[in-house]
Amino acid sequence: MPHIDLHNDTPGIRGLLEFRPETGRPLMELVEVLLRGPSTLARGERELIASYVSTGNQCDFCARSHGAFAAAQLPDGTALVDQVREDLDSAPVSAKLKALLRIADAVRRDGRAVTPRDVTEARAAGASELEIHDTVLIAAAFCMLNRYVDGLAAVTPDDPEAYAKMAERIVARGYLTD
Repeated sequence: MPHIDLHNDTPGIRGLLEFRPETGRPLMELVEVLLRGPSTLARGERELIASYVSTGNQCDFCARSHGAFAAAQLPDGTALVDQVREDLDSAPVSAKLKALLRIADAVRRDGRAVTPRDVTEARAAGASELEIHDTVLIAAAFCMLNRYVDGLAAVTPDDPEAYAKMAERIVARGYLTD
């Protein structure tokens, strides 16, 4: 149960956004650009970064929802998302994506934890300046969003089907609908 009366029963961040749409809209505009806008990283890869950061932050709603969104857009689906979240080193993703996920995790811990070596390794694995930039911004944004969701105790469904339904909507229509 949320810490405040949201005047709605919408789960997760959507309930918070409905409570205060004047702040919710700009947040979702940022998420739309970062996770669905033009990029050389696939949408599923960017959703995986969001889920990975959220998993590290122990934000159950965001980890599960963005994990479902990533799974719906990646060839190996849920199995791949689970592998990445459980053991990045052995997960079957590209060296570039591993390097970017390591940068995202460093940002999650403390932005100053990103080292020149992390960036050099990402570049050596083929990451562009824009991909590194966007990875850092996705990680930073999701640290804030995770704290928003958990700080107000947003409704977090237990049923995996709820996340699958959210994934259908997000994949088809994006973050700026409703």
